[in-house]
Amino acid sequence: MYTVMNRIPVPTAGAAAFEERFAATMRETLPPVAGLLGARLLRPQQEGGAYVAVMDFTSREAFTAWTRSDAFRAAHGPSTGGTGGGVETFETVAAVGA
Repeated sequence: MYTVMNRIPVPTAGAAAFEERFAATMRETLPPVAGLLGARLLRPQQEGGAYVAVMDFTSREAFTAWTRSDAFRAAHGPSTGGTGGGVETFETVAAVGA
């Protein structure tokens, strides 16, 4: 499994609108993505923390294909909100459960 995490700083005043837009965009653009195992948006629990978008793919190749797709361009248009952040990628070494 290949996991991608994107840290997205969002001002507290805009958090609710960001969550709504981001979740809608996920529901709209991600279902047809080949090789996508799942995607989550995590809300920070500490003041001033960044949101984290987590996506699990079957492989690095599946992730790369998504970054070149129409779905990727649609998901990363100006309507998704947020101010950008740091993208981190990981390969699963061990896992327990689903």
